[in-house]
Amino acid sequence: MKNMIKREQRPGLSKVLPGAHILCMAKKLIVSMLLTLIMIPVMAQNEVETVLKEIESNSTTLSALREQMDAQKLANRTEIFLPNPEVEFNYLWGNPSVIGKRTDFSATQSFDFPTAYGHRNKISKLENTNVELLYKSERINLLLRAKQVCIELVYYNALTKEYAVRLANAEYIAQTYQTQFDKGDANVIENNKAQLNLITVRNEMDRIEIERASLLNELRALNGGIEIPFTTTEYSNDPLPLNFNDWYNIAELKNPVLQYVRGEIEIGQQQVKLNTALGLPKFNAGYMSEKVVGERYQGVTVGVSIPLWENKNRVKQAKAQVRAAEKALEDTKVQFYSNLQNLFMKSSGLQQNALKYRSALSSYSNDAFLQKALDAGELSLLNYLLEIAYYYDAMNNVLEAERDFNLSLAELSAVEL
Repeated sequence: MKNMIKREQRPGLSKVLPGAHILCMAKKLIVSMLLTLIMIPVMAQNEVETVLKEIESNSTTLSALREQMDAQKLANRTEIFLPNPEVEFNYLWGNPSVIGKRTDFSATQSFDFPTAYGHRNKISKLENTNVELLYKSERINLLLRAKQVCIELVYYNALTKEYAVRLANAEYIAQTYQTQFDKGDANVIENNKAQLNLITVRNEMDRIEIERASLLNELRALNGGIEIPFTTTEYSNDPLPLNFNDWYNIAELKNPVLQYVRGEIEIGQQQVKLNTALGLPKFNAGYMSEKVVGERYQGVTVGVSIPLWENKNRVKQAKAQVRAAEKALEDTKVQFYSNLQNLFMKSSGLQQNALKYRSALSSYSNDAFLQKALDAGELSLLNYLLEIAYYYDAMNNVLEAERDFNLSLAELSAVEL
């Protein structure tokens, strides 16, 4: 009889499972849950990385910038060669005609002091390096914006998922109270509250969808007009740097803006050397011939240009540019360090906020209890809506805090893009 009672109380178990089997099943369940928790951020990270790679490949903005970069590189290489040679021919007839005709021919090549061409070549290479750095900087800015759009989309995707639950709940309540009102079991005030609550949730759902569609449209524009889906509701959970100063030393080396300013200093230093070389004499050399009746002269021609006035103050101006570039580098480094330090502190605070919100929501959520109390008639609709609003506000705060943290972290780590 005792055995029969036990089996009736546990209808799903016709026999007792061995302990080892239960332990094995528990382990599999735990492992499965852990893998799921690990894979969600990994999948989210992969989706963002896939989007960024696709945008880098399809972006018309980056394509135009690459063409401009190539054109500027060619422009930087156009003034490093010798000037064009000069060829002159003269045909002169005499007066009186008995003295005959005269023809002159000359071909000459002028050139600066030889060291100038070495400095020009170095400047050209440095300028081309800086053009590439400008492209890298614009690329980072574009990919950062794309990543920020992805983060905003994660937020609105999560909101859409959350509001789908809220909408289903609001529809259930509205339908229930409408049925009760039709039967005379609920008054008009309660029914109106339920219907207004449903309209509010629907309107908010529509607003979220409008924002989401706008972000998807921006993502498409960044992707060269090609549609790009993005449905993830989880962030990639990129870690904050453990030590700011150690991380900053690496970030400083990767920052294309700082590299660009350093390049400007090197260009300025080479410009000083070039202008010094241009202050030295210029030369020209070539061949010349003169032919008259019965006579002909031919030979070499050599000339020199004395730089007395043309290059005045050029060396001083180049040195002033170097000093200005050095000051710009100093200021840029200060601003870059201060900006990253602020972003690091902001990201750290926002991360703690998000973790606290998420922890509190998981520990003190009452939404399931409120629904049961409402269904059981232990809670009025007004009190239910007031109480559930606390949960909804908390959930919104969680999603906003996680979004703000990830936006701040994306800006902080932009040099890694």
